[in-house]
Parts: sequence; C-alpha cells; structure tokens
Amino acid sequence: MAALTELRRVLGVVRSADYEAPDAPQPTLASLDGLLANVREAGLDVEKTVTGAVRELPQGVELSAYRIIQEALSNTLRHAPGAAAGVEVSYVLGGLGIRVVNEAATGDVRPSPGAGHGITGMRERVAMLEGEMTAGQTAAGGYEVSVFIPVPIRPEPVTEPREGSV
Repeated sequence: MAALTELRRVLGVVRSADYEAPDAPQPTLASLDGLLANVREAGLDVEKTVTGAVRELPQGVELSAYRIIQEALSNTLRHAPGAAAGVEVSYVLGGLGIRVVNEAATGDVRPSPGAGHGITGMRERVAMLEGEMTAGQTAAGGYEVSVFIPVPIRPEPVTEPREGSV
C-alpha cells in the first residue's frame, strides 16, 4: 500500500502549480525494475518485456517513458484491482515503443474513481515529444496504453582519412 501512496503523492506533486524540479536525478528506463517492484508490493501482478537493442535515449524521452509507464500502472491499480498487467518496452529504429496492457478487474473489489489526469498527462508528455498515443479498452475488458516516441538516430561522426592512408 505504501507504493500506491507514493505513486499518488508523486502525481499530486507534479500537478501542483508551484512544483519545482527536484535536485535528485530523475528516473529513467534503467529504474523500471524498481518501479515494477513497488507496484508488485502494492498488489499488482506485472510482467516486463524488453525488445530491441537497449540504448541510452535523450533524458526527456527516458523520463517521459518512465512516467508514462508509472501512470499506466497506477491507473491499473486504481481502476482494475486484482488485474494482471504487462509492460512492453521496444527499442526500435527511429524511436521507442511502450505498451502497457492490463486485464479486466477481478473479484468483488470496486475500482476507485480517478480525477482524470492520468490519460491527459500521458497524452501531454507524448505530444511534447511529437509522439503518438492510443488508449482504450481491450476486447477482453482490460485497458491498453500504446505509445511511440520518435528518437532521431544520431549520425556517426565522419572522420576524414589521414594523410598517407588509402
């Protein structure tokens, strides 16, 4: 339950008008396992899949990707209690793909109402990075958030041939 409280606190702080960036380093996709451990402690069964060649991405992309996954999992905890979720991170040519899918809520636990900031915040992050996002109910009654964030490929530095080389 502490993990869910912490997630809600972070989301509330980010939404406050007088928010100032912390001095501490911001989370990246390298921090994802810690986030997943926290949501597992809060009761969410979640699996992670990473495809492609893992590489360092621009700081804004790393932070936004982490926060999008964090929000999608927080929404799962809030709106689909008892459901399992999957997180997919795909390092592809020209960008980063993120997919968070959860099953339908199970058991007699009622989903908690939300303030509606979660999806809006994710869309804002994606738009800021000129990416694309879809979010909606799955055919099986769960929910899916899919994101593509373009990341320009850095050209290799061109080196001039040295004198005397062929």
